[in-house]
Amino acid sequence: MPLTQPGPSPTATEHSPFLLAARGEPGPHTPVWFMRQAGRSLPEYRAVREGTTMLESCTRPDLVVEITLQPVRRYGVDAAIFFSDIVLPLKAVGVDLEIKPGIGPVIATPVRSFDDLDPVRPVEPSDVPYVTDSVKQLVSELGGTPLIGFAGAPFTVASYLVEGGPSKDYAKTKSLMHSDPKLWHALADRLAEVAIAYLSVQVEAGASAIQLFDSWAGALSPRDYAEFVQPHSAKVFAALAQYGVPKIHFGVNTGELLPLMSEAGADVVGVDWRVPLDEAVRRITAAGGAPKPVQGNLDPALLSAGWDALEPEIDRILAEGQAALGHIFNLGHGVPPTADPEVLHQIVRAVHEKSAR
Repeated sequence: MPLTQPGPSPTATEHSPFLLAARGEPGPHTPVWFMRQAGRSLPEYRAVREGTTMLESCTRPDLVVEITLQPVRRYGVDAAIFFSDIVLPLKAVGVDLEIKPGIGPVIATPVRSFDDLDPVRPVEPSDVPYVTDSVKQLVSELGGTPLIGFAGAPFTVASYLVEGGPSKDYAKTKSLMHSDPKLWHALADRLAEVAIAYLSVQVEAGASAIQLFDSWAGALSPRDYAEFVQPHSAKVFAALAQYGVPKIHFGVNTGELLPLMSEAGADVVGVDWRVPLDEAVRRITAAGGAPKPVQGNLDPALLSAGWDALEPEIDRILAEGQAALGHIFNLGHGVPPTADPEVLHQIVRAVHEKSAR
């Protein structure tokens, strides 16, 4: 474990709408931010990234700070999310990988044996000084707007390491789970340590909340998730509890997994567009879970549908979110690169106005 003692809570953000909702406390309005809000949909992002690879841009504090701030300036969202990539900590500790444009992360030597685990070790602060520098600068510039730190969950990061890159069916990953569970759990445990260390660096530098992305967990059955994934995600959340910051858990197509993902230790459960928020709340609590705030869940595909189609969806989601202990408005997945920035700005204004209390 890398870590120094937890620092004091950032007081500037303590009563921000985002943190109030994440704690299940009433606020002036429903907060809103967008996954992938900093990215290819913004012309200013494309301009500043020109000629720079994804991984390089993640290691330059000047770019990280600028890119993280861009959507806060443009949209007036209630939270910033740290600009990085879920494979960055692997690259930082020496795993041979690259992010290929149009493809995604590609691993030179996929995991097939225990020997392939050797490069996977926890991140030390000295491995990622640019993360500490970037977060500190961001917290200073953001003032009362919270910064969300993030990491990839053990399963999702493991899927890249096992598949060798992106996958549609995760067949190699599922096969490894069942054919060699000792190797799988050893890999997932190491990746839990990576996530703990990487998130801790961000929180210690000043991040006000964290989100654990288990983007591809929806490929699993509840039984496989409970046996092969939940213990490792739970380890991450348990280790981060010492900091007292809200912990968000999100995956795509995880309607059948919502109770299990909640049980893993999240304070806020992210919901994609496939399950209405009130139904998500029912599933979480019906399984014996405690009431929790939820995050979501506008279908990103509707961003191009026109305002007459979008506005009723916003109204519906705000109404369904009232079933939860707290609601953070978001998309059900990330902002697509074709999204019109003005539409996102309009959504933020609408959510704030419609939910004003």
